[in-house]
Amino acid sequence: MGIFGGLFGGSNSGDEKKSSGIPWIPLNSVAQLKDIKEVSSSRPQVIFKHSTSCGISRMVLNMFKISYGLEEGQMDLYFLDLLANRDVSNAVASEFGVMHQSPQLLIVKNGVVVMHDSHNAISNIKLEQYI
Repeated sequence: MGIFGGLFGGSNSGDEKKSSGIPWIPLNSVAQLKDIKEVSSSRPQVIFKHSTSCGISRMVLNMFKISYGLEEGQMDLYFLDLLANRDVSNAVASEFGVMHQSPQLLIVKNGVVVMHDSHNAISNIKLEQYI
């Protein structure tokens, strides 16, 4: 892979969970949204919406990985591959009342989104504040 592929993710193995050190849960079913809302009453839930074909989305994901420092179990982190799961992305926007953007990060507590942002602003979100 060339320098630009390394920076912008020209290749995607599809195995984000193993390569990142972040305990990602794949979000690939609309039915999972009900579980996310229910569990959010006891533990914050995070949804990271990522476009596997977008260089900016890959760059933001890499910045998120570098700054991630939570201990396992503090939050559940869901990874949504937008290209493979457009229906789930649309359901997230509808269910939580947050306009779709990519990349995008949403934090759900007590069944509602308490914080969301997109693009480079994701790196300004301090997950620790929402535990």
